[in-house]
Amino acid sequence: MEAGNVYGYIRVSSVDQNEDRQRLAMAQAGVKPPNLYVDKQSGKDFQRPQYQRLVRRLRPGDLLYVLSIDRLGRNYEDIQSQWRVLTKEIGVDICVLDMPLLDTRNGKDLMGTFIADLVLQILSFVAQNERENIHTRQAQGIAAAKARGVQFGRPSQSVPREFVQVVRDWEGEKITFQEALRRTGLCRATFYRRLREFRDTVGEERRR
Repeated sequence: MEAGNVYGYIRVSSVDQNEDRQRLAMAQAGVKPPNLYVDKQSGKDFQRPQYQRLVRRLRPGDLLYVLSIDRLGRNYEDIQSQWRVLTKEIGVDICVLDMPLLDTRNGKDLMGTFIADLVLQILSFVAQNERENIHTRQAQGIAAAKARGVQFGRPSQSVPREFVQVVRDWEGEKITFQEALRRTGLCRATFYRRLREFRDTVGEERRR
């Protein structure tokens, strides 16, 4: 197989994360800036615009660098599947810079392939397991915070004292809906939500 082009793939989970460490590693590996593809989004799947552009550009004999396996993805089965697509179907080599055993240029024999596949399975499993642990810790943290009385989301708008009268005037067609919004200082969605709450409260009181 003839030597092909050298590419690099970088992924950070959000736009405010810094990818400098990955860029430095790619530069040291000899990846030229035009051949560098960067996504700033979650690694939960492979539906990422820059990654998809990269895959369409790859040809047999090309070499793809990633800094670590979790930069490629975080889903165990997806990583396994995508690795096979890249190495078997497209025919590129992959080098994971922080894990020398995951370099498909080395160990093309049966034992080398077996070791690389085994390491890939372990690392991709660890990547997914860590992702699931993060979600679990986040959920536990939110639950604990709520138990302490911490409020999440935007603070609710207080209902003005004249809300009931405004509703009566609006329902009695004495004022327009826009005038009702102006007098209460509420947006459309909040007005309707407060209206439902008001009606539920009135209905509950009547049933008692």
